[in-house]
Amino acid sequence: MQTLSQILSDEHDGSQTTQWVRHTVRCSPFCQRLLTRYPELLQELDAEIMLPWRADYMRLYLSKCTVTDEASLKHALRGLRQRVMLRVIARDLNDLADLDEVMQTMSALAEVAVRFALQHLTPWLEAQYGEPIGERGDKQSLIVVGMGKLGGYELNVSSDIDLIFAFEQDGETNGEKSLSNNEFFARLGKKLIAAIDDVTEDGFVFRVDMRLRPYGSEGPLACSLNFLEEYYQNQGREWERYAWIKGRVIAGPEQVLADLLRPFVYRKYLDYGAFASMRDLKVQIQRDVNRRDMHDNIKLGRGGIREIEFIAQVFQLIRGGRDTSLQIRPTLAVLQRLQDKQILPERTVRELREAYVFLRDLEHRLQYVEDAQTQELPTTPEAQQRIATSMHFAHWDLLRKALETHRSLVEVHFSEVFSDVAVGRQDNNLQTLKPINDIWQGAVQEGEAVRRLRDAGYGDAEDTLRRLNALHTGSRYRNLPELSRQRLDILMPTVIQLSAQEERPQVTLTRALDLLESICRRASYLALLAEYPAVLSLLVKLVAASPWLAQYLTQHPILLDELLDTRSLYAEPDFDAMRQDLQRRLAEVEGDVERQMDTMRHFKHAAVFRFAAQDIAGELPLQTLSDYLSALANLVLQATMDTIWPTLRGKHRETPKFAIIGYGKLGGRELGYASDLDIIFLYDDDAPEARDTYARFGQRINTWLNSLTSAGLLYETDLQLRPDGASGLLVSSLEAFEDYQRNKAWVWEHQALTRARFSAGDEAIGAAFSRIREEVIRQPRDVSKLREEVLNMRRRMRESHSVPATEFDLKQSEGGIIDVEFMVQYLVLAHAAEHPELTENLGNISLLGKLGNLGLIDATLATAAAEAYRRYRSLQHASRLQEQTKSRVPLSAVAADAEAVRSLWQQVFKD
Repeated sequence: MQTLSQILSDEHDGSQTTQWVRHTVRCSPFCQRLLTRYPELLQELDAEIMLPWRADYMRLYLSKCTVTDEASLKHALRGLRQRVMLRVIARDLNDLADLDEVMQTMSALAEVAVRFALQHLTPWLEAQYGEPIGERGDKQSLIVVGMGKLGGYELNVSSDIDLIFAFEQDGETNGEKSLSNNEFFARLGKKLIAAIDDVTEDGFVFRVDMRLRPYGSEGPLACSLNFLEEYYQNQGREWERYAWIKGRVIAGPEQVLADLLRPFVYRKYLDYGAFASMRDLKVQIQRDVNRRDMHDNIKLGRGGIREIEFIAQVFQLIRGGRDTSLQIRPTLAVLQRLQDKQILPERTVRELREAYVFLRDLEHRLQYVEDAQTQELPTTPEAQQRIATSMHFAHWDLLRKALETHRSLVEVHFSEVFSDVAVGRQDNNLQTLKPINDIWQGAVQEGEAVRRLRDAGYGDAEDTLRRLNALHTGSRYRNLPELSRQRLDILMPTVIQLSAQEERPQVTLTRALDLLESICRRASYLALLAEYPAVLSLLVKLVAASPWLAQYLTQHPILLDELLDTRSLYAEPDFDAMRQDLQRRLAEVEGDVERQMDTMRHFKHAAVFRFAAQDIAGELPLQTLSDYLSALANLVLQATMDTIWPTLRGKHRETPKFAIIGYGKLGGRELGYASDLDIIFLYDDDAPEARDTYARFGQRINTWLNSLTSAGLLYETDLQLRPDGASGLLVSSLEAFEDYQRNKAWVWEHQALTRARFSAGDEAIGAAFSRIREEVIRQPRDVSKLREEVLNMRRRMRESHSVPATEFDLKQSEGGIIDVEFMVQYLVLAHAAEHPELTENLGNISLLGKLGNLGLIDATLATAAAEAYRRYRSLQHASRLQEQTKSRVPLSAVAADAEAVRSLWQQVFKD
């Protein structure tokens, strides 16, 4: 192998390795000095340039070094660093490595170096002072946390490493010269820093920065976990949350620290206050950039690396508490996750990813020159050309043009995410709405306030003013944290104005105020409405349209997040994708039953909210809405089974031979927003323990659905349609169910069977149920006896419900919903033996049409009754959205519909 000087002077040697070495030293004077001073490194580079450095190779190198004291430890670590740096730089500059390899290799070097140093320094220090023992009597270890790019596996080639030192428990060492654990680990930490950071004749390994620890440079070098917990709980600042996103234990016990800090970093609720916090942090950075004239700094300057990192991490801070899949560290991985979740558009992520790779590659090449931690662009022509060459550009102007393109795109995307437009709009609104704001702040006399409210559109302005004053002077408002009160003050004039534009201003304002009062203690929700004025506008429209929806949002304010993306809010649901999403969310909190139950409830509430928003917007026909709600219920039932069975004690098989059958509105695919689920449980399993096992399974499912958690209720269930009703077994074998239906069931149970269908579980049992259902429905019957039993049952139901003569109960009154259902059920049971197509569970409207087409009833009457039924359900649904407890309307409003149903009833049940 030639020497470096021979390689550089021999222009005739065109071998690949020679070309790589020439290009490396041309772009990196640091590498040229390294190869000149340590000639043996050239031979190693020639032999191994095609091999990336891996952590196990690094450990193997260190294991061969003789380490007897701190000086030899430093020599070994710096020898490793020289070799890693040289090969990484050569591989990167010659396109043999990509950005990911460079960052991973440097991160691995830091981690290996720290651990190797501790392996030697710890026993050396223990030999002097004894082992550090905790309060519970167990030996303690130093916990080293890598922050920043080290924590995110994104370390630069010439970067500081940001570290924090901790230990689990206070106590003292057990040697003759005893130290407190705090002092012991402080001394160990200082020795570790020296082993890594000291500049010797061999250079250094990494510069170490400890300023991210509690209280910064003034704080203790090593802290107990109790100290850390108290500090972050009581004094942790927003920038520290940002810093800890990437925090990772690189040496010592890991999980305990992660569990301790996760609640500090990731809030339980959506945290839209992170926008303002990160925006403020960016402003501080920008001031520093301006003060120090660092506009050509590709990390901190306009459109730089830090802006890309902020974009990724603000969504982690906002959503990471709810969505643990966002609790990851590498910037590019976070961006991809945000794209996958449709939080950021694919184009935005692509442009940010390309910019990030370009900027980080450029950053490394700036640092390759002199092994210096710099992100500043060069100013001399010679230095500029060197960087252009290393980035594969013919000259500097081309590189500068490409850089400007990336920085401009990053700047645009950063502005879109952290836009001050919302803030500016709030300031403008406070000026525009000053007359309204003065009312809210109590800055005008009562008479003038009433006049302004009346001019704005409030008919009962006096009552409106009383409501506003009651909120503004009430204890809830006065006891709010200052930041929450400021945000509410910003929102209120806009809420008052938007409500005034609705059809019923005072009703709308009352609902909006009730909602704001219920959420105002959670500053993050107020921050969301402040950051996104369009969300506030949509929110007011929704509460104006439906008191039920207003109450639903009040109970589940986390749903406000759904208003952010109107594309997904109004999109047709993809139930396969929803199923996969729910499975992923449940898997992320596996083992935590409470969080799984809450996860499922949040999922269900969000889906129902999206359907309701589409419904109120007039974009969802009633039958489609019922189909969606029924499909959602089936999805939730299946997910419930899948979640519970693996944790069921004493289960005798991996997959349950068990199914859930839906009756009533679920079986007929006619669910409404507040419908309960009529279900039964079937199993088909000959194992001796099957009945007891499935009984426990069914009970767990029922409890899971009905339990009221902090996230609300999943579904109310009704199990009384099982064989023998409330006195029967909770679960039935398929064989017992079939025997009951064929030989013991009442007529009303066969009526119910016409609206039943398989909902979730074992599909083979579902198919068997469908066969039994069809065969039972098609049994030959004594039509006269059937007619008599149906009429008697309907007569008893009517006798138990009284309705004023001027009103019409959509469900119970003569000519109402139940009459339509009874007619259809009777006709199906009476004629299915001759007409098997009637066994299809098509819904009442379709079955009426089929019965008319078959000539079993008058087709014209069938059409009129079907239209009446459709109208009844629409009115019933509308009353639910308006939170009317009884589905009653004036008789005059539905007289023609009721007459149509009564006419068909007379034909079907004529004497």
